[in-house]
Amino acid sequence: MAIKVGMPNLGHTMEEGTVVSWLKQPGDTVTRGEPLAEVESDKVVFTIEAPASGLLLQVLVPSDGVAKVGQ
Repeated sequence: MAIKVGMPNLGHTMEEGTVVSWLKQPGDTVTRGEPLAEVESDKVVFTIEAPASGLLLQVLVPSDGVAKVGQ
Protein backbone atom coordinates (compact mmCIF):
# COMPACT_ATOMS: atom_id res chain seq x y z
CA MET A 1 0.00 0.00 0.00
CA ALA A 2 1.40 3.39 -0.99
CA ILE A 3 1.50 6.21 1.56
CA LYS A 4 1.50 9.76 0.24
CA VAL A 5 3.86 12.18 2.01
CA GLY A 6 2.50 15.72 1.88
CA MET A 7 3.86 19.15 2.76
CA PRO A 8 3.28 19.52 6.51
CA ASN A 9 1.80 22.62 8.11
CA LEU A 10 4.23 24.06 10.64
CA GLY A 11 2.33 27.18 11.60
CA HIS A 12 -0.82 29.23 11.19
CA THR A 13 0.67 31.39 8.46
CA MET A 14 2.42 28.66 6.46
CA GLU A 15 0.78 28.20 3.06
CA GLU A 16 3.59 26.52 1.12
CA GLY A 17 7.13 25.20 1.41
CA THR A 18 10.11 24.77 -0.90
CA VAL A 19 11.87 21.42 -1.23
CA VAL A 20 15.53 22.28 -0.62
CA SER A 21 16.80 18.78 -1.36
CA TRP A 22 15.74 15.15 -1.46
CA LEU A 23 17.81 12.92 0.81
CA LYS A 24 16.41 9.77 -0.82
CA GLN A 25 15.74 9.03 -4.48
CA PRO A 26 13.00 6.96 -6.14
CA GLY A 27 13.83 3.29 -5.75
CA ASP A 28 15.60 3.80 -2.40
CA THR A 29 14.54 1.79 0.63
CA VAL A 30 13.49 3.92 3.61
CA THR A 31 12.90 3.18 7.26
CA ARG A 32 10.15 4.82 9.30
CA GLY A 33 11.50 8.03 10.85
CA GLU A 34 14.39 8.29 8.39
CA PRO A 35 14.88 11.73 6.79
CA LEU A 36 13.41 11.97 3.26
CA ALA A 37 13.76 15.63 2.32
CA GLU A 38 14.75 19.06 3.59
CA VAL A 39 12.03 21.68 3.22
CA GLU A 40 12.12 25.43 3.76
CA SER A 41 9.20 27.55 4.93
CA ASP A 42 9.23 31.31 5.30
CA LYS A 43 10.71 30.90 8.79
CA VAL A 44 12.68 27.64 9.05
CA VAL A 45 14.36 24.72 7.25
CA PHE A 46 13.11 21.35 8.49
CA THR A 47 13.33 17.66 7.62
CA ILE A 48 10.41 15.54 6.47
CA GLU A 49 10.70 12.00 7.84
CA ALA A 50 9.38 8.77 6.33
CA PRO A 51 5.99 7.94 7.88
CA ALA A 52 6.55 4.21 7.26
CA SER A 53 9.21 1.76 6.13
CA GLY A 54 9.26 0.75 2.49
CA LEU A 55 10.36 1.94 -0.92
CA LEU A 56 10.27 5.53 -2.18
CA LEU A 57 8.29 5.13 -5.40
CA GLN A 58 8.08 8.62 -6.84
CA VAL A 59 9.04 12.26 -6.21
CA LEU A 60 6.32 14.66 -7.38
CA VAL A 61 7.95 17.94 -6.31
CA PRO A 62 11.60 18.26 -7.40
CA SER A 63 14.37 20.03 -5.46
CA ASP A 64 13.77 23.79 -5.52
CA GLY A 65 10.09 23.06 -6.22
CA VAL A 66 7.29 24.67 -4.23
CA ALA A 67 4.32 22.78 -2.78
CA LYS A 68 1.25 24.01 -0.95
CA VAL A 69 0.56 22.66 2.55
CA GLY A 70 -1.01 19.21 2.20
CA GLN A 71 0.12 18.75 -1.40
